[in-house]
Amino acid sequence: MQRWLILGHRWLGIATGMFLATWVLSGLVMMYVPFPNLTEAARLAGLPPIAWDRVRLGPDAALKPLGLTRLPLALSLGMRGDAPVYRTILPTGELGTVSAETGAVLGPLSGVEALALVRARGGTGPNPSVTTIQRDQWTVTARYDPFRPFHVVAHDDSAGTERYVSQVTGAVVLETTRFARGWNWLGSIPHWIYLTPLRARAELWRDVVLWISGIAVAGVLSGLVLGVWRLRLRRPYAMGVSPYRGVMRWHHLFGIVGGVALLGWVASGWLSMNPNRWFSGPSPTPAMRSAVMGEAPLPGFDALRTVAVSGPVEIRFTGIAEQVHAVATNADGRRHVEPPVAPQSLSTAAARILPGAQVVAAETLTAYDAYWYPHHETRVLPVLRVRFDDPAETSAYLDPETGEILMRLDRSGRANRWLFSAPHRFDFAILTRHRPAWDLVLWTLNGLGAGIALTGIVLGWRRLRRPAPSR
Repeated sequence: MQRWLILGHRWLGIATGMFLATWVLSGLVMMYVPFPNLTEAARLAGLPPIAWDRVRLGPDAALKPLGLTRLPLALSLGMRGDAPVYRTILPTGELGTVSAETGAVLGPLSGVEALALVRARGGTGPNPSVTTIQRDQWTVTARYDPFRPFHVVAHDDSAGTERYVSQVTGAVVLETTRFARGWNWLGSIPHWIYLTPLRARAELWRDVVLWISGIAVAGVLSGLVLGVWRLRLRRPYAMGVSPYRGVMRWHHLFGIVGGVALLGWVASGWLSMNPNRWFSGPSPTPAMRSAVMGEAPLPGFDALRTVAVSGPVEIRFTGIAEQVHAVATNADGRRHVEPPVAPQSLSTAAARILPGAQVVAAETLTAYDAYWYPHHETRVLPVLRVRFDDPAETSAYLDPETGEILMRLDRSGRANRWLFSAPHRFDFAILTRHRPAWDLVLWTLNGLGAGIALTGIVLGWRRLRRPAPSR
């Protein structure tokens, strides 16, 4: 059995050693440089105030050409260049943009318009340029599919800023800098195996990562078993607790000290790909959002007057138990909701989230819990947490100010939090609230993981270079 473990560990390590080293070292980069995105704060800060003198139509009149009579799952009023527009989701799932001045359904944004729009946001250099793409390294995921194609505006500034403007909506959906793009080639891209031709084929990419990480799990686990098997604490070998010398000795000792952490990272990384679809995601389903909304009508022009005085850059319309609310947001992120969401309306809406299930507990959280917490991101407080008596023991988190569902969580989602997030990101409150404790723990464990992987690569290389035995 030991011989087969040694042979299995050796060749599994040779097959996945470079991946293990890459995952460990790129993970250190990802601690500080996330994958390029456009944060909500940056998005709002770049939006111009709504030109109220040009808003002539309410949502009910403006959306008639699209055949909408009820409030859709997403509807907002903002600016497209110097013109106010409504942006919405059509029954087909596509995005629609309608002029708030004339009611005309707007076509694709041109490159010239995109360049002018970005210039109006400020921060461009003397010679900005624009190119049109369907997909690239930074827009490879499916979340960008409704917004394709894009006009990419290069700012010609010292930071190498590039903004991606959707042809469909005329909105900036992504911002990257030279710094973020460069470091991501050492961080997220190798860590997630985010090669554009592969990642564009979502199922193929998922299968590749599952197989590579699964083989790596077997390699690390076999090494951990062998490492413990060959360790002697009570009756040491002549050279100490390990029978090996040189690089092999370091590989053994690194594995004993850091093997459990490395196994936790690789196994949780494998689980992050949701093998066999074991875990449900945290996003509320369209059915849940529709249930909360009810048969809410499209609001009229008067709904805009009540929030116009706050000088918003964007107004979103949400439905809570048949009641429409206008959520006006300023450039600094401050919100004003009209009419305010009543506690009774929120309770009524929350009870509709899961038809056939009863609410067994509802409480307002003013502090984060083990599932609703920030980690390299911003999450609002307070939130309303509602628990149901369904077989999956579902919980939902709602924004009490707007009534929107922020997250849903069932038994599988809670399992995913402890099987993936906890061992992979070490996002325990005791660490994340007391940085640099979190940084020190991860740097130490990553250092041990790197030691295991790099010494394994040296040993594997030596083994491959060894001449084959003569017959």
